[in-house]
Amino acid sequence: MAKVAFLGLGVMGFPMAGHLAAKGHDVTVYNRSPAKAEAWAARHKGRSAATPVEAAKGAEFVMACVGNDDDLRSVCVGPDGAFAGMTPWAVFVDHTTVAATGIAFVDAPVSGGQAGAENGQLSIMCGGDPADYARAEPVMAAYARICRLIGPSGAGQLAKMMNQICIAGLMQGLSEALAFGQKAGLDGEKVVEVISQGAAGSWQMANRHKTMLADTFDFGFAVDWMRKDLAICLDAADEIGARLPVTALVDQFYKDVQLMGGGRGDTSSLIRRLK
Repeated sequence: MAKVAFLGLGVMGFPMAGHLAAKGHDVTVYNRSPAKAEAWAARHKGRSAATPVEAAKGAEFVMACVGNDDDLRSVCVGPDGAFAGMTPWAVFVDHTTVAATGIAFVDAPVSGGQAGAENGQLSIMCGGDPADYARAEPVMAAYARICRLIGPSGAGQLAKMMNQICIAGLMQGLSEALAFGQKAGLDGEKVVEVISQGAAGSWQMANRHKTMLADTFDFGFAVDWMRKDLAICLDAADEIGARLPVTALVDQFYKDVQLMGGGRGDTSSLIRRLK
Protein backbone atom coordinates (compact mmCIF):
# COMPACT_ATOMS: atom_id res chain seq x y z
CA MET A 1 0.00 0.00 0.00
CA ALA A 2 1.24 3.48 -0.87
CA LYS A 3 0.94 7.02 0.40
CA VAL A 4 -0.86 8.88 -2.39
CA ALA A 5 -1.88 12.47 -3.06
CA PHE A 6 -4.74 12.94 -5.53
CA LEU A 7 -5.32 16.37 -7.07
CA GLY A 8 -8.65 17.10 -8.74
CA LEU A 9 -12.00 15.62 -7.72
CA GLY A 10 -14.21 16.11 -10.75
CA VAL A 11 -16.49 13.47 -12.24
CA MET A 12 -13.42 11.34 -12.98
CA GLY A 13 -11.09 12.16 -10.11
CA PHE A 14 -13.59 11.74 -7.28
CA PRO A 15 -14.26 8.04 -7.96
CA MET A 16 -10.65 7.33 -9.02
CA ALA A 17 -9.38 8.59 -5.66
CA GLY A 18 -12.13 6.57 -4.01
CA HIS A 19 -10.90 3.35 -5.61
CA LEU A 20 -7.41 4.05 -4.30
CA ALA A 21 -8.76 4.43 -0.77
CA ALA A 22 -10.91 1.30 -1.13
CA LYS A 23 -7.79 -0.69 -2.04
CA GLY A 24 -6.17 0.40 1.20
CA HIS A 25 -3.88 3.17 -0.03
CA ASP A 26 -3.25 6.12 2.29
CA VAL A 27 -4.89 8.91 0.27
CA THR A 28 -4.84 12.67 0.77
CA VAL A 29 -6.92 14.70 -1.70
CA TYR A 30 -6.92 18.29 -2.86
CA ASN A 31 -9.59 20.09 -4.84
CA ARG A 32 -9.93 23.76 -5.69
CA SER A 33 -13.42 23.60 -4.18
CA PRO A 34 -12.65 22.63 -0.56
CA ALA A 35 -16.19 21.40 0.09
CA LYS A 36 -15.79 18.62 -2.47
CA ALA A 37 -12.48 17.53 -0.91
CA GLU A 38 -14.07 17.49 2.52
CA ALA A 39 -17.01 15.47 1.18
CA TRP A 40 -14.62 12.96 -0.36
CA ALA A 41 -12.68 12.65 2.90
CA ALA A 42 -15.87 12.05 4.86
CA ARG A 43 -17.13 9.40 2.44
CA HIS A 44 -13.85 7.52 2.07
CA LYS A 45 -12.35 8.09 5.53
CA GLY A 46 -9.35 9.82 3.99
CA ARG A 47 -7.80 13.25 4.39
CA SER A 48 -8.14 16.51 2.53
CA ALA A 49 -5.45 19.17 2.24
CA ALA A 50 -5.84 22.92 1.94
CA THR A 51 -3.16 23.23 -0.76
CA PRO A 52 -1.53 20.94 -3.33
CA VAL A 53 1.88 21.29 -1.66
CA GLU A 54 0.39 20.10 1.61
CA ALA A 55 -1.21 17.11 -0.08
CA ALA A 56 2.04 16.17 -1.82
CA LYS A 57 4.32 16.27 1.22
CA GLY A 58 5.56 12.77 2.00
CA ALA A 59 3.55 11.18 -0.81
CA GLU A 60 5.11 8.37 -2.84
CA PHE A 61 2.76 9.10 -5.72
CA VAL A 62 1.01 12.32 -6.71
CA MET A 63 -1.87 11.79 -9.13
CA ALA A 64 -3.49 14.67 -11.02
CA CYS A 65 -6.79 14.57 -12.89
CA VAL A 66 -7.90 18.09 -13.80
CA GLY A 67 -9.42 19.79 -16.80
CA ASN A 68 -6.65 21.29 -18.90
CA ASP A 69 -3.08 22.56 -18.96
CA ASP A 70 -3.88 25.80 -17.12
CA ASP A 71 -5.70 23.90 -14.38
CA LEU A 72 -2.78 21.54 -14.06
CA ARG A 73 -0.24 24.32 -13.81
CA SER A 74 -2.32 25.92 -11.07
CA VAL A 75 -2.06 22.82 -8.87
CA CYS A 76 1.51 21.85 -9.74
CA VAL A 77 3.73 24.94 -9.91
CA GLY A 78 4.45 27.82 -7.56
CA PRO A 79 5.01 27.85 -3.80
CA ASP A 80 1.67 26.14 -3.11
CA GLY A 81 1.98 23.70 -6.03
CA ALA A 82 2.47 19.98 -5.65
CA PHE A 83 5.95 20.03 -7.20
CA ALA A 84 7.20 22.16 -4.30
CA GLY A 85 6.20 19.46 -1.83
CA MET A 86 7.36 16.37 -3.69
CA THR A 87 10.49 14.48 -2.70
CA PRO A 88 12.95 13.32 -5.41
CA TRP A 89 11.82 9.71 -5.08
CA ALA A 90 8.14 10.50 -5.59
CA VAL A 91 6.38 9.74 -8.90
CA PHE A 92 4.04 12.26 -10.52
CA VAL A 93 1.28 10.56 -12.51
CA ASP A 94 -0.48 12.90 -14.91
CA HIS A 95 -3.97 11.93 -16.02
CA THR A 96 -4.18 15.26 -17.88
CA THR A 97 -1.29 16.85 -19.84
CA VAL A 98 1.97 18.31 -18.45
CA ALA A 99 5.72 17.88 -18.53
CA ALA A 100 7.82 18.03 -15.37
CA THR A 101 11.52 18.05 -14.64
CA GLY A 102 13.41 17.00 -11.53
CA ILE A 103 10.89 14.34 -10.48
CA ALA A 104 9.89 10.95 -11.81
CA PHE A 105 7.04 11.44 -14.27
CA VAL A 106 4.48 9.19 -15.94
CA ASP A 107 1.98 10.68 -18.38
CA ALA A 108 -1.10 8.51 -18.02
CA PRO A 109 -4.21 9.78 -19.82
CA VAL A 110 -7.34 7.70 -19.35
CA SER A 111 -10.27 6.54 -21.44
CA GLY A 112 -13.58 5.15 -20.27
CA GLY A 113 -15.46 8.23 -19.16
CA GLN A 114 -17.30 8.86 -15.93
CA ALA A 115 -18.74 5.34 -15.86
CA GLY A 116 -15.27 3.84 -16.27
CA ALA A 117 -13.95 5.95 -13.41
CA GLU A 118 -16.85 5.04 -11.11
CA ASN A 119 -16.56 1.33 -11.90
CA GLY A 120 -12.76 1.22 -11.74
CA GLN A 121 -12.64 0.15 -15.39
CA LEU A 122 -10.51 2.80 -17.07
CA SER A 123 -8.09 2.19 -19.92
CA ILE A 124 -4.80 3.91 -19.06
CA MET A 125 -2.14 4.57 -21.68
CA CYS A 126 1.22 5.59 -20.25
CA GLY A 127 4.49 7.16 -21.24
CA GLY A 128 7.60 7.32 -19.12
CA ASP A 129 10.64 5.49 -17.81
CA PRO A 130 9.94 1.76 -17.39
CA ALA A 131 11.16 1.81 -13.78
CA ASP A 132 8.86 4.72 -12.88
CA TYR A 133 5.95 3.04 -14.64
CA ALA A 134 6.62 -0.22 -12.79
CA ARG A 135 6.29 1.62 -9.48
CA ALA A 136 3.12 3.45 -10.47
CA GLU A 137 1.25 0.65 -12.26
CA PRO A 138 0.16 -1.29 -9.14
CA VAL A 139 -1.32 1.93 -7.72
CA MET A 140 -3.17 2.84 -10.92
CA ALA A 141 -4.53 -0.72 -11.00
CA ALA A 142 -7.07 0.42 -8.37
CA TYR A 143 -9.13 2.09 -11.10
CA ALA A 144 -7.87 0.40 -14.28
CA ARG A 145 -9.35 -2.21 -16.56
CA ILE A 146 -6.09 -2.17 -18.50
CA CYS A 147 -2.91 -0.16 -17.96
CA ARG A 148 0.02 -0.30 -20.39
CA LEU A 149 3.33 1.45 -20.93
CA ILE A 150 3.26 2.62 -24.55
CA GLY A 151 6.70 4.19 -24.73
CA PRO A 152 8.83 7.04 -23.36
CA SER A 153 7.44 10.21 -21.79
CA GLY A 154 4.80 11.69 -24.08
CA ALA A 155 3.78 8.37 -25.63
CA GLY A 156 0.74 8.18 -23.38
CA GLN A 157 -0.49 11.55 -24.61
CA LEU A 158 -0.01 10.51 -28.24
CA ALA A 159 -1.95 7.30 -27.59
CA LYS A 160 -4.76 9.34 -26.04
CA MET A 161 -4.84 11.47 -29.19
CA MET A 162 -5.37 8.29 -31.21
CA ASN A 163 -8.21 7.41 -28.82
CA GLN A 164 -9.92 10.77 -29.35
CA ILE A 165 -9.44 10.60 -33.11
CA CYS A 166 -11.22 7.22 -33.12
CA ILE A 167 -14.06 8.51 -30.94
CA ALA A 168 -14.64 11.56 -33.14
CA GLY A 169 -15.13 9.44 -36.26
CA LEU A 170 -17.18 6.78 -34.49
CA MET A 171 -19.48 9.32 -32.89
CA GLN A 172 -20.17 11.10 -36.17
CA GLY A 173 -20.93 7.78 -37.88
CA LEU A 174 -23.25 6.70 -35.05
CA SER A 175 -25.00 10.09 -35.08
CA GLU A 176 -25.61 9.87 -38.82
CA ALA A 177 -26.90 6.31 -38.60
CA LEU A 178 -29.34 7.02 -35.76
CA ALA A 179 -30.58 10.23 -37.37
CA PHE A 180 -31.00 8.38 -40.69
CA GLY A 181 -33.02 5.65 -38.98
CA GLN A 182 -35.29 8.15 -37.30
CA LYS A 183 -35.94 9.93 -40.60
CA ALA A 184 -36.70 6.56 -42.20
CA GLY A 185 -39.22 5.73 -39.46
CA LEU A 186 -37.30 2.77 -38.05
CA ASP A 187 -37.24 1.69 -34.40
CA GLY A 188 -33.72 2.66 -33.44
CA GLU A 189 -33.61 0.34 -30.44
CA LYS A 190 -34.48 -2.69 -32.56
CA VAL A 191 -31.96 -1.79 -35.23
CA VAL A 192 -29.14 -1.27 -32.75
CA GLU A 193 -29.96 -4.57 -31.03
CA VAL A 194 -29.14 -6.27 -34.33
CA ILE A 195 -26.30 -4.23 -35.80
CA SER A 196 -24.43 -3.90 -32.49
CA GLN A 197 -23.80 -7.64 -32.66
CA GLY A 198 -22.13 -7.32 -36.05
CA ALA A 199 -19.24 -5.39 -37.55
CA ALA A 200 -20.82 -2.00 -36.75
CA GLY A 201 -20.76 -2.59 -33.00
CA SER A 202 -18.73 -0.27 -30.74
CA TRP A 203 -18.53 0.98 -27.15
CA GLN A 204 -20.18 4.19 -28.26
CA MET A 205 -23.09 2.31 -29.82
CA ALA A 206 -23.57 0.05 -26.80
CA ASN A 207 -23.35 2.83 -24.21
CA ARG A 208 -24.75 5.90 -25.95
CA HIS A 209 -27.44 4.93 -28.45
CA LYS A 210 -30.31 4.99 -25.92
CA THR A 211 -29.54 8.47 -24.63
CA MET A 212 -28.95 9.73 -28.17
CA LEU A 213 -32.36 8.46 -29.25
CA ALA A 214 -33.87 10.06 -26.14
CA ASP A 215 -32.08 13.37 -26.81
CA THR A 216 -30.50 13.31 -23.33
CA PHE A 217 -26.93 14.52 -22.89
CA ASP A 218 -26.52 15.91 -19.36
CA PHE A 219 -23.68 13.53 -18.42
CA GLY A 220 -20.38 12.17 -19.63
CA PHE A 221 -17.43 13.81 -21.40
CA ALA A 222 -18.28 17.38 -22.35
CA VAL A 223 -18.13 18.74 -25.89
CA ASP A 224 -15.96 21.61 -24.62
CA TRP A 225 -13.34 19.10 -23.40
CA MET A 226 -13.56 17.11 -26.62
CA ARG A 227 -12.82 20.22 -28.67
CA LYS A 228 -9.84 20.92 -26.43
CA ASP A 229 -8.56 17.40 -27.08
CA LEU A 230 -9.18 17.54 -30.82
CA ALA A 231 -7.26 20.83 -31.01
CA ILE A 232 -4.30 19.04 -29.43
CA CYS A 233 -4.66 16.22 -31.98
CA LEU A 234 -4.76 18.63 -34.92
CA ASP A 235 -1.75 20.60 -33.65
CA ALA A 236 0.23 17.39 -33.19
CA ALA A 237 -0.74 16.23 -36.68
CA ASP A 238 0.65 19.46 -38.13
CA GLU A 239 3.92 18.93 -36.24
CA ILE A 240 4.47 15.36 -37.42
CA GLY A 241 2.99 15.68 -40.90
CA ALA A 242 -0.05 13.45 -40.34
CA ARG A 243 -3.37 14.02 -42.10
CA LEU A 244 -6.61 14.10 -40.08
CA PRO A 245 -9.32 15.22 -42.53
CA VAL A 246 -12.24 13.51 -40.74
CA THR A 247 -11.09 14.68 -37.32
CA ALA A 248 -10.85 18.28 -38.55
CA LEU A 249 -14.36 18.06 -39.98
CA VAL A 250 -15.90 16.55 -36.84
CA ASP A 251 -14.15 19.20 -34.77
CA GLN A 252 -16.12 21.81 -36.73
CA PHE A 253 -19.32 19.82 -36.18
CA TYR A 254 -18.62 19.98 -32.43
CA LYS A 255 -18.19 23.72 -32.83
CA ASP A 256 -21.74 23.78 -34.25
CA VAL A 257 -22.95 22.00 -31.11
CA GLN A 258 -21.19 24.59 -28.95
CA LEU A 259 -22.88 27.40 -30.90
CA MET A 260 -26.20 25.65 -30.21
CA GLY A 261 -25.45 26.00 -26.49
CA GLY A 262 -24.38 22.39 -25.99
CA GLY A 263 -20.80 22.82 -24.86
CA ARG A 264 -21.35 21.09 -21.52
CA GLY A 265 -23.30 18.15 -22.94
CA ASP A 266 -21.83 14.71 -23.63
CA THR A 267 -19.93 14.18 -26.87
CA SER A 268 -22.81 12.03 -28.14
CA SER A 269 -24.83 15.26 -28.50
CA LEU A 270 -23.20 15.49 -31.94
CA ILE A 271 -26.47 14.03 -33.25
CA ARG A 272 -28.32 17.23 -32.37
CA ARG A 273 -26.90 19.13 -35.35
CA LEU A 274 -28.44 16.50 -37.68
CA LYS A 275 -31.98 16.91 -36.36
